[in-house]
Amino acid sequence: MDQNLIKVLSENIDKDCIDMIISNCPKGAELSKIKVRPVLLKGNLLFQASEFKGKQVFHNNYSKEELLHKLSEWLTNYFKQVELRTQSKLVTILISKKGNATIKIKNKTDSQVKAELNLSHNREKSYVLPEGTPVPFLKDLGVMTEEGKVVKAKYDKYKQINRFLEFIEDIVPSLDIGRELTIIDFGCGKSYLTFAMYYYLQVLKGYDIRVIGLDLKKEVIEHCNVLAKRYNYDKLHFLVGDIASFEGVDKVDMVVSLHACDTATDYALYKAIRWNAEVILSVPCCQHELNQQMENDVLNPILHYGIIKERMAALATDALRAELLEAAGYKAQILEFIEMEHTPKNLLLRGVKKDQRSKLADKLKLELSEEKMLSYEKTREFLNVEPTLYQLLVNNQPLSSN
Repeated sequence: MDQNLIKVLSENIDKDCIDMIISNCPKGAELSKIKVRPVLLKGNLLFQASEFKGKQVFHNNYSKEELLHKLSEWLTNYFKQVELRTQSKLVTILISKKGNATIKIKNKTDSQVKAELNLSHNREKSYVLPEGTPVPFLKDLGVMTEEGKVVKAKYDKYKQINRFLEFIEDIVPSLDIGRELTIIDFGCGKSYLTFAMYYYLQVLKGYDIRVIGLDLKKEVIEHCNVLAKRYNYDKLHFLVGDIASFEGVDKVDMVVSLHACDTATDYALYKAIRWNAEVILSVPCCQHELNQQMENDVLNPILHYGIIKERMAALATDALRAELLEAAGYKAQILEFIEMEHTPKNLLLRGVKKDQRSKLADKLKLELSEEKMLSYEKTREFLNVEPTLYQLLVNNQPLSSN
């Protein structure tokens, strides 16, 4: 590729880059266009390329050096036009049939620079599934238009999906991606996040996964199976059933439970622990159990107020669940799932197996940390509560509730 062209691209692909569109490919080419934008992941500046192949879009993150290498390949074999916007310039590149590059660099006026800087400051954060790139399941679920624009009424759902994928991105190193992974999504509902998880892990990342979505609503499950078949998601299946009695698998690598109501979350966590799942992701909902049990004379001036007791009980429920995960050998965290302004159900419990050896343990020999359980018991007795997950674990109940 022309050395001058490489020099121009290298000088303008940096932190001031806004975006780049690579287009004008030969008829019948595998790629139709590519959109590139800078993203900041864990403090590192990368460039996300959205590659359009037929009706599918593939996302890949590249360092600057990797992107320059890909650009050389794309502009040599496929594309003849580049439009690159930076904070201060507009770079246009046209490549002739003989491979000669015509480069035009136009400096923006001060008013243009100021306007774009203001827009940049107000712009939404970078998303794993960026707006403007159509994603089939998001279109069919009503989150995106055909052009990839997020439907205004579904923007909270769009942000929630991307936030969830950030958690998935974080836990991938904890999974053995060298073999088929089994993932269970308890209480999947309309399955926005189930489809997103499969799309990210299998379609974008190419991991060998099997995903099972479970819910009690037959009509919803049937619709989800139709969509999975339409997208050729061969290892994504939805089943009708409840969490407590599900026995469809012997080994599960990751358990997801999003907004399972009240004690259904406890059964999902218990199943995950007994399966020795490497990763647990749970967003609890409707924590009623402890609100009905919690009593303490010392705390009575606080618990006397219904709304305060309700909120304290919800927080205590999830904190005690996290402690039981710790006792069962997990590194447990309670994280903000999405900003409170978008949903009050905004806490996520994340458990990652700490001891690799314990992953191979016989699931019938469930052992809990004595130190953790001693501390847990003191708190449980102080609050005068008998949480469902606690009862399941200390009684070492079998996986089926039957």
